[in-house]
Amino acid sequence: MKNKKLIIVIISILSLVILLCAAFYIYTLDYNKANVEVFNMNGLNNAIAKDNMTIFLPPDDAQLIEYTGIIFYPGGKVEASAYSPLLIKLAEKGIPCILIDMPMNLAIFNTNAADDVYGDFPETEHWYLIGHSLGGAMASKYAEDNYSKLSGLIILGAYPLNDADVDTIIIYGSEDVGLNRDKLEGLNNLFEIEGGNHSFFGNYGENQGDQKRDGDTTISSEEQQNETVEIIIKFISDK
Repeated sequence: MKNKKLIIVIISILSLVILLCAAFYIYTLDYNKANVEVFNMNGLNNAIAKDNMTIFLPPDDAQLIEYTGIIFYPGGKVEASAYSPLLIKLAEKGIPCILIDMPMNLAIFNTNAADDVYGDFPETEHWYLIGHSLGGAMASKYAEDNYSKLSGLIILGAYPLNDADVDTIIIYGSEDVGLNRDKLEGLNNLFEIEGGNHSFFGNYGENQGDQKRDGDTTISSEEQQNETVEIIIKFISDK
């Protein structure tokens, strides 16, 4: 009788685990896909796909910021390619940009993804890690233990999970209603983009900007990204 009860308990636990795994898998299938126009951009001519990353190289006529590179962690449940427009703009400023394709579109499953990049760019001395939303939180988590590998941390539409010993700036939209402003209190180097929101750092969603719990914008995604690029380049150039 005891063995029978034990078997029932084990089967019940296994069934619960299977159900939870199935539910989580279904959850990850519902993600924000990149807009169609992203795949028709001219800047993709300088993009190279390799393993779990896409490398955006500066065009031939760009004035390079020497020995400098950018690594980008996408937002949670957002297709990585949705950030191609932003990274193309940064690459045009003379910085190679490496976009990480996260497992199940969740940076939490590969927080140390930046470590896979360094070996492919031995000439790069100054690395800047950028993350959007969940990607920003995980970027800050990585920076806490790997600050010596980074020259700077840039968080978009999020806040750091810790006080990493690396120069950090935070950029967010004034209409980002989902961002917990209380978490920004007491932090330095905050840059608010007037009229911007949470999702316009990327180009995703069935209708651009329709992410749940996001505010209405008074500027376009291109304008928000252009201003973001200006802030990032100034941050890098001033160091």
